[in-house]
Amino acid sequence: MKSGWEIVIGLETHVQLATSSKIFSSSSTLFGSKPNKQANEIDMALPGSMPSLNSKAVEYAIKFGLAVGATISKNSVFERKHYFYPDLPKGYQISQFRNPIIKNGSISFCIDGEEKEVKLIQAHLEEDAGKSLHKNYNSGIDLNRAGVPLLEIVTEPIMRSAKEAYMYAKTLHNLVVWLGICDGNLQEGSFRCDANVSVRRSGSTTLGTRTEIKNLNSFRFLEKAIIFESNRQTQLIEDGGYVIQETRLYDSENDETRSMRTKESATDYRYFPDPDLQILNISNEYIEKLKNMPELPSNKRKRFESNYYISREESLQMTINIQTSEYFESVVKLIPKNSGKIAANFISQELSTLMNRDNKKISDIKITSNILALLINRVIDGSISNKNAKYVLSIMWEKDQYDIDRIIKEEGLDQIKDVSIIIEMIDSVISDNKHVVMEYLSGKEKAFNSLVGKVMKTSNGRINPSNINTILNERIEIFKKLDSYNTKSC
Repeated sequence: MKSGWEIVIGLETHVQLATSSKIFSSSSTLFGSKPNKQANEIDMALPGSMPSLNSKAVEYAIKFGLAVGATISKNSVFERKHYFYPDLPKGYQISQFRNPIIKNGSISFCIDGEEKEVKLIQAHLEEDAGKSLHKNYNSGIDLNRAGVPLLEIVTEPIMRSAKEAYMYAKTLHNLVVWLGICDGNLQEGSFRCDANVSVRRSGSTTLGTRTEIKNLNSFRFLEKAIIFESNRQTQLIEDGGYVIQETRLYDSENDETRSMRTKESATDYRYFPDPDLQILNISNEYIEKLKNMPELPSNKRKRFESNYYISREESLQMTINIQTSEYFESVVKLIPKNSGKIAANFISQELSTLMNRDNKKISDIKITSNILALLINRVIDGSISNKNAKYVLSIMWEKDQYDIDRIIKEEGLDQIKDVSIIIEMIDSVISDNKHVVMEYLSGKEKAFNSLVGKVMKTSNGRINPSNINTILNERIEIFKKLDSYNTKSC
């Protein structure tokens, strides 16, 4: 962002709720069917068809509200939002405006070591529209998505950088998947963000004219689109122009936003209560029943840090999704309690690298928490070095072999504990690197680390570094005395 300017960002996120049927009809929500195979008379708005509310969508919305500390409306209303596009057969969308099911709440996340909180205005239930298909100068309408249940989550215009918006979206995505209310599949459109972006002079309290960037289904594209749009608006104003309130699309190939249409206001949509749907009454008893949810990521992070002595960054990695958190906790229950850092590092670095390479989730892998815990315990008890443990992990992954002790033996990776063999190796390193020894003796401390590294290399990582340090110091002292004696004799 240019000096002297401030960016103001608010996000509207459409979360597709993981129900098996649509919000007002019995049609399936399964992705990937042939066009219009999952659209019945209600979705197509045939005369006389009447909507019927899916109670599961209501349940999922309330669970989200509870998770973000929001107010659950006891009496919420569905309204008709009018606009006229070919993929909206009724000529209106059933949504909520004046009295949504969820009010307020907040999402917190960590960015650059600082805790940030983004306040929510509301989250409301609505139905998705269909989709226009264009091919060879012809257009068609697919109504499979028409009526798919959405929870639209709206933030205050409180974010001040594209990175903040990126982290908020990632945190929100993690939460809705964690709660089991959304599958989080960005490629299938289950999680889509609209970014409202405006700029103003630094120090100003007046909001600038905003543009809305629609349907961003990639966290990276969200960040890049905001950066481009804020720079575009700033340059436009500096050149003497002005920002038009409009809807824009992000072109990822050219990394730019393009005008789509002028932005409607709430008045343009002519909201009014839907006469076919009753007021949604939610009792205290029903809300209480839904409070039995999984431990939330924020609470789990604090507990991990306290109980397993891991850092904030490590706890963030271990709660990146609910499956990873469960895997991590299963591992740490089988190793010494103060060894959580070792487990976190193996999962976030070694396992994560292998999973990303082979496009696997932690729920797909064959290296169970029991197997990883055994490997870590072999490091802790000195049977194998940390470096060689990583090599064993790679062998298990590549060859589907999980007998750790057998792999260690066959690969010759067990720790060398015979002191006479260790001394022999260290003496060989000293003999071959006398100039490095002399550098250390002259006061260059780094030279000692160089010698340790050479011993580790000679032993293929099979000597405990603490043993090397002790014995290496002793053998250097002997070398020093012998060198001094030989010098005097000469």
